[in-house]
Amino acid sequence: MKRIVFLISGNGTNLQAIIDKCKTGDINANIVSVISNNPDAFGIERAKSEGIETKVINHRDYETRDLFDNELFKYIKEVNPDLIVLAGFMRILTPKITDSYFGKIINIHPSLLPKYPGLDTHSKVIENKDSSHGVSIHYVSNELDAGPLIAQATIKTKDKEAIEDLIERVHAAEHKIFPKVIKLICDNQILLNSEKVIFHDLETNGVHIDEYYEV
Repeated sequence: MKRIVFLISGNGTNLQAIIDKCKTGDINANIVSVISNNPDAFGIERAKSEGIETKVINHRDYETRDLFDNELFKYIKEVNPDLIVLAGFMRILTPKITDSYFGKIINIHPSLLPKYPGLDTHSKVIENKDSSHGVSIHYVSNELDAGPLIAQATIKTKDKEAIEDLIERVHAAEHKIFPKVIKLICDNQILLNSEKVIFHDLETNGVHIDEYYEV
């Protein structure tokens, strides 16, 4: 059974989706800790209610990014996870962590990468009148939102759609694809060899690089 650590900064809806799948046995893993840089993150309360160990490492308590990452690295090393999942974690990790755990850290990002790395992805989709939007799951590297791509879920945009509705539909796609990808990683059916993502029996497990959801 794989040991998963989650890094979050906010509400933790993706965390909850994975917790639910672990409880039912759909994902063969144990979430051993949930870490947040934000002491007010509701995701911490979600984890506590499920009896999961939590840790708050407030980045505001550290003068530099390196000092924060040193403390984060120290704690992660103690927990010794098989997989580190970034789910709405609003900090850019330094190479101390990304190099040490390359191939063991994944991130979920609300855009169809390589389009729109970074923040404000939903606004950019609306401003540019894109016909599609979605979510990407990728391995984390030293370059922001540019590590090896694992999977994407795509949705069609709607004319004059409110940004709140678009965000809600993207979240719905996230909650569908993220548990599938984590399940496959925990079953050793998605692996990273150097910088190449290797899929085993991918089609039979229902995840595709360009999976489409009507949500």
